[in-house]
Amino acid sequence: MGSIAPPQHPLGPGVVLPPKTEEKVEKKVDWRNLPCPVPFEEIQREALMSLKPELFEGLRFDFTKGLNQKFSLSHSVFMGSMEVPSQSSDTIKVPTAHYEFGANFLDPKLMLVGRVMTDGRLNARVKCDLTDNLTMKVNAQLTNEPHYSQGMFNFDYKGSDFRTQFQIGNNAFYGANYIQSVAPNLSLGSEVFWLGHQRKSGLGFAARYGTDKMVATGQVATTGVLAFSYVQKVSEKVSLASDFMYNHMTRDVTSSFGYDYMLRQCRLRGKIDSNGVVSSFLEERLNMGVNFILSAEIDHGKKDYKFGFGMTVGE
Repeated sequence: MGSIAPPQHPLGPGVVLPPKTEEKVEKKVDWRNLPCPVPFEEIQREALMSLKPELFEGLRFDFTKGLNQKFSLSHSVFMGSMEVPSQSSDTIKVPTAHYEFGANFLDPKLMLVGRVMTDGRLNARVKCDLTDNLTMKVNAQLTNEPHYSQGMFNFDYKGSDFRTQFQIGNNAFYGANYIQSVAPNLSLGSEVFWLGHQRKSGLGFAARYGTDKMVATGQVATTGVLAFSYVQKVSEKVSLASDFMYNHMTRDVTSSFGYDYMLRQCRLRGKIDSNGVVSSFLEERLNMGVNFILSAEIDHGKKDYKFGFGMTVGE
């Protein structure tokens, strides 16, 4: 009697048992523990970082020397040109140069920053944490020209899922804003202001939706301004940004597209807008505490260009 041959394809556990299916577990939203939103005035900070770098024309040199862990001094020299308003469409530039001296005091609960320039302007900033949730900010600018000095007091309160701010400034300016997280990735806000000397008031609304890969914002105000921005994080080093702005009072429409590229030793930012303006800004890290800066802007509509280079020394 012959023996029974085993099957050529034995049934193992992997064949007998059904394959495991990955079950997607939806995260439950804790509506009582939403994240704290960004401040109302920083609702477009990702787009502004990519689309509006600090462009300049001419030569700039900045030096910062730390005296201790909290106190430092800064020196800044600028030589370039300044645009003068004119009735014609041609751009008129006047050469200019100035030196700026600054002092900085940085503490976990107190920040003091002062700048004085050779043309007589004085800038001062104060940030003080009165409590863990309440912060006072003071910004002041004093000039020799009458009616150009400015001062502003801000009181910021940070809650668990909301932020609010109250502003008081010269020329009888009063303002307030409030932003609230309504979902883990969505926050809504509103602002109101009153300018007493000009008898003007305004009301605005804003929305921000942000994830780990993108940030979208929208703002509308009774002053006739409608603004949108979108930032897409392509990778850890590359971000793309775009914005759109419409002014109902002047009928101006502007849109722009830009990029932000982070390399190992440098950061490159650039943009192009609907007015035919192309700009680029490069920050190259030469050594520890030494950065080289290149700035370029071409306005095809006005047939104007701006080019600047500089260096920053110190952290």
